[in-house]
Amino acid sequence: VTRDVSTWATRGHLLMVADGMGAHAAGELASKIAVDNIPHTYFKLHDLYPPAAIRQAIRDANAAIHAKGQSSIGFQGMGTTCSCLVLLPQGALIAHVGDSRVYRLHGEVLEQLTFDHSLVWEMAAAGKMNEEEVPACIPKNVITRSLGPHATVHIDLEGPYSAQTGDVFLLCSDGLSGQVTDEELGAILHCLTPDEAVETLVDLANFRGGPDNISVI
Repeated sequence: VTRDVSTWATRGHLLMVADGMGAHAAGELASKIAVDNIPHTYFKLHDLYPPAAIRQAIRDANAAIHAKGQSSIGFQGMGTTCSCLVLLPQGALIAHVGDSRVYRLHGEVLEQLTFDHSLVWEMAAAGKMNEEEVPACIPKNVITRSLGPHATVHIDLEGPYSAQTGDVFLLCSDGLSGQVTDEELGAILHCLTPDEAVETLVDLANFRGGPDNISVI
């Protein structure tokens, strides 16, 4: 979160979730490289406008994770999702790779602002069907795009979306979205303060089995 007015005016606030994949150690390292490098690079690129700066920051992180993955057999194929929300005076900018999600609650309407880069979502889009209509034999945990496995990465850049007083933004890994429905997310965000909502959402996902890491902002 930006602490001074001049930085807020030009760079905004940057929040992100990165959900590592690969063997446990490799996934943890990949996500750490992402969250350590992306904010640092973004705020350092003063000569670029925010959309170009966040895109370049993610590309640089991808290169760093890919290089680390090539350096050791134990790290080969390591990767991480990356969902960034930049809150600027002119609105909300989103940069996204993978199946972590960014939502916005505006009034009583919850919108998912990101597209899941997952096999299920890609098949649903290609077949012009709902996620629920994809055959059950298709695994839900296969993602089609992430930081690290390849030398280059395609980044979804969305916005700026309007950000008005009272709007609530939620960033989360699939450890939450896989266990809690959008209707439940919206109701909890609408009724509770941000801190209470985060605690309640994590508790609910764990109550339903908590089969995956749960990261929520």
